[in-house]
Amino acid sequence: MDIVSLQNSRVKHWVKLREDKKRRKEDRLILVEGRDELTLAAASGLQAQTLLSAPELIRRPLNFSAAENLTVSRAVFEKISYRENPDGWIGIFPMPTTTLGELTLPPEPLILVAESVEKPGNLGAILRTADAAGADAVLVCDPRVDVWNPNVIRASRGAVFALPVVEADSFEALNWLKSRKARVLAATPSAQTLYTDVNLRGALALVVGTEDKGLTNLWIENADLQVKIPMFGKVNSLNVSIAAALTIYEALRQRR
Repeated sequence: MDIVSLQNSRVKHWVKLREDKKRRKEDRLILVEGRDELTLAAASGLQAQTLLSAPELIRRPLNFSAAENLTVSRAVFEKISYRENPDGWIGIFPMPTTTLGELTLPPEPLILVAESVEKPGNLGAILRTADAAGADAVLVCDPRVDVWNPNVIRASRGAVFALPVVEADSFEALNWLKSRKARVLAATPSAQTLYTDVNLRGALALVVGTEDKGLTNLWIENADLQVKIPMFGKVNSLNVSIAAALTIYEALRQRR
């Protein structure tokens, strides 16, 4: 066993990577936990700096290696872990960085834009849905939670590694979409047109905002079209990940 002490300085550093966005940004490192998530990260071309394994917790082997492979005690692993039932695998990776200029997209891309999402679970669910629907990219604009928060990675089930994800400010993203001649479709309860009544083919960006405030005026005023999802109950908003799923799967249905 390479590490058994909870007071080990490296253990404290890995806990910081899990908890602290600022530390992740400064060190340019991310924590990836779980066999499936590690497999997707490796398949995307990322090279792990360190792979931690806890033999007492491992249920399934992992065909994966890193520059450094360490075994740790169960107590150490559970201190670093952010899961209720950890499977004994954690990887430390250099933080991926993709810019808008680096995106390679097909002639008629389907892009999902999420503005100011603040809950890791919602952002993770959006990424997972985008991957399942075959979106070409996700733009995370003015985020309140960073893409590489371990809880986002967990909620996405590793989908954050399976498709291009770019963090950008809304103004930059909007201008980039316009330069790509992509129609911008803003989902907002104030719209008059149902999302099922518009043409969602061609180069398209579907934009969703927060549940409490919705999209900012920048997106609403500069959208090519505003659409709404019909609601017949007493609640006046949908979870943002559900709104994203409905609109992107309608686009997929039309395109197929």
